[in-house]
Amino acid sequence: MDIQVARWLVGSGGANAIAVAAELSGELTTRLKRLREFLSPEQAAAAIQQCELRERARAKFTAAERMFFTPLGLQQATDEAVARYKAQRFAGHARAFDLCTGIGGDLMALAAVANVTGHDRDEVSAVFAEANAAASHYDGVVVRGCDVTSLDLKECDAWHLDPDRRPEGRRTTRVELHEPPADAISAMVAQNANAAVKLAPAAAWPDAWTTAAEWEWISRGRQCRQLVAWFGALGHAAGRRRATLLTDDGKLAGSIVGDADIQTARTDSVDRLIMEPDVAVQAAKLSGAIAHKHGLMALANGAAFLTGPQVIDDPLLTCFEVEDVLPLDLKKLKSMLRERSVGQLEIKVRGIEQDPLAVRKRLALQGTLAKTLLLTRVGERHMAILARRISSDSPRF
Repeated sequence: MDIQVARWLVGSGGANAIAVAAELSGELTTRLKRLREFLSPEQAAAAIQQCELRERARAKFTAAERMFFTPLGLQQATDEAVARYKAQRFAGHARAFDLCTGIGGDLMALAAVANVTGHDRDEVSAVFAEANAAASHYDGVVVRGCDVTSLDLKECDAWHLDPDRRPEGRRTTRVELHEPPADAISAMVAQNANAAVKLAPAAAWPDAWTTAAEWEWISRGRQCRQLVAWFGALGHAAGRRRATLLTDDGKLAGSIVGDADIQTARTDSVDRLIMEPDVAVQAAKLSGAIAHKHGLMALANGAAFLTGPQVIDDPLLTCFEVEDVLPLDLKKLKSMLRERSVGQLEIKVRGIEQDPLAVRKRLALQGTLAKTLLLTRVGERHMAILARRISSDSPRF
């Protein structure tokens, strides 16, 4: 988008055009033709695009109808629930920088706890981020267009960075290929160690960072949303891993700190219950740590499912009551499910190669009962475990 169009869009003229675009219906060409009666082609396209992006943004931002987005900016933005949780660590740091601000997801949350300034070398993103902060009632927030590696980070007490993970158009998990790259980020940490670096959950970071930062994987809504490397005073457990589960509104539901790949005792038999660690626990490689904490055993090396005799009251574990265990034979499984009138089936696959969609098609489900099917290894055997998901308000036994 042209910077002049972006500046027009966040002003009164853009507001009026977006309001008109929101009322239009029909094919895209018809809507564009109507707007072209009083707008330039670029303005008309921008107004319609904002309507579409605002609709998509409702899943991330409660103020989406007043905000401004680019397609990539919306995709990469931290949703407000996760951003609020992260911003809590900045409390007590009076002056904060938000670097590679994008459309301002983290910026707005930081503005609630610190005097924050945003920085982004993309002028359109900078314009939108500043407007978004104002839309969230943080009118004094300034976003500057600049190369973040040129800043004097001693001018702030703590800083947050969301490096570009697609500098050449394709997503990468290798931090040395981010923009700014790993060596530049290391130099920035050397200037001011109080840093939070947002990364993808599967990021491959430099070895030198491993003991310097606390590593936190954050999940919400059954998705691992991001990994944060907390440096300096922002870190609570340097060199260790944390898996955190948030509620839908961003409140802390559960968290565990531990070391990666702790060896879990293995069993070749399925106990009364199956436990599945939260996706953040799995991404952080803390399944062994949570198994050790609760005295659970693994069904197989490398598989996510744990087993034990009692329901575990831990938000980081989903519990399933085992009803049947049988070798993985789809023909026999289909027959059993029909006999039991199972028509709604949640299928989870761990540690073996099976396509849940293909399995569901072959089972040709009929009936009214709802169950969960866990396809996994028990020892070296491929097994099917029919189970009932136990919700948080289910009776304990």
